[in-house]
Parts: sequence; structure tokens; C-alpha cells
Amino acid sequence: MDFSLNGVEPLYVAGALIVSYFLGTFPSALIVAKRGGVDVTSEGSRNPGTSNVVRLLGWKYGLVVFVADVLKGSAAVGIAYYLTHQYGDNLNVSYLAYACAYAAVIGHTFPLTRGFHGGKGVATGGGTMFVLYPLMSLVLCLSWFVLRKLTGKSAIASLIITIAVPVYVVATVGFGEPDSWQILAVLGLVGLIIIRHLPNIRRMSSHEELAA
Repeated sequence: MDFSLNGVEPLYVAGALIVSYFLGTFPSALIVAKRGGVDVTSEGSRNPGTSNVVRLLGWKYGLVVFVADVLKGSAAVGIAYYLTHQYGDNLNVSYLAYACAYAAVIGHTFPLTRGFHGGKGVATGGGTMFVLYPLMSLVLCLSWFVLRKLTGKSAIASLIITIAVPVYVVATVGFGEPDSWQILAVLGLVGLIIIRHLPNIRRMSSHEELAA
């Protein structure tokens, strides 16, 4: 039985998934917030992510967390691209790329190193999309800052751009095409991020969501 993925040997596939997962677990928000004298898991929304760091320490610290989390996702997909081009089918968008994207986002949201208590996955998921769909990601990244400014709530901005991702993929890939599996793959990632935002959605519905 052949367990290769996009022509990449199983050992490389397993290694890529493990590395991608542990890239996702890197606690960027905790490290940056600690340098600012704050425990991000016990203050504000208690979420170890960009929004809570901005809320507690300002945009300077938050931007560092955002970039670090984006790089985690981008690096994971980059590993998949390298393996696919060096040892596999040389595809631009591969199953392995999405598998590594999932691994990184799951590592960020459910980190083994912190008892599976992680962030929401928006920045890390965005990092995977920056490699998979660069133009879309740039537009949505800029849109996030505009939406956050207009609404005053990062959760709303994050949910809007998260929902916009599969809309873009459907428009560019289309149903019934050979690459239409990407739509389901993106929907899965989007679904995970939305599930992680359910507490925010409940707080917004009861007008208890924190600003920033």
C-alpha cells in the first residue's frame, strides 16, 4: 500500500506534519506578553493571541505576535511546498500543503505543550493562506485592520475575513473542477476557526465582548 502524499515519501510526510504542528504550538503571544510584564492567559480575554496582546499592551506588542503567528502558518506550508517540489509531484497547491496548514492551525489552537489550550487560529491560518493564496490574503489582511477600526472589535473583523476566504476560493476554483477539493479543505479550516470563536460570538450576542 502506498502511503505517499503527492509523491512525497511517508517518512517525509510524517516529519512535515509533526514539524508543522509544533511550529503551531510556538507560544508567541505568551513570550511577547511576558516581556511586557503580562500573563496573557489570565488577563483581558485570556486568549493567547494578537487581539488580547493589543488589548493589554498595545499595537507594538500585538504586531510582533501577529507577525510571529503568521510566520508559523507560512513556514508550515512552505515546508510542504519544498518537499513537493523536491521529492514529489511539483504541484503548486498540493494535499500536503493543506495537511501541513491544518497541522499548524491545530498546533496553535490545541497545543500539546500547553494542555491543548491555545489561541483562535486566525493569524496562523492567515499565514497558511498567504502562501496558498497570496493576493487574497494581502487584501483580507488590510481589510481586517479596516474592519477592526470600524467595528472596534477584533473578533468581528476576524470572523468576517474568515468567512470571506471560502467565498474567494469558490469564485476562483469553482465547483466540479479538478482542484475543487480545495473548497472543502478551506471550509474545514474556516470551520475550525469559527468554532474557536464561539465564545466570542456568545459574548457579542449578550453585548459582553471586550473591545480591541
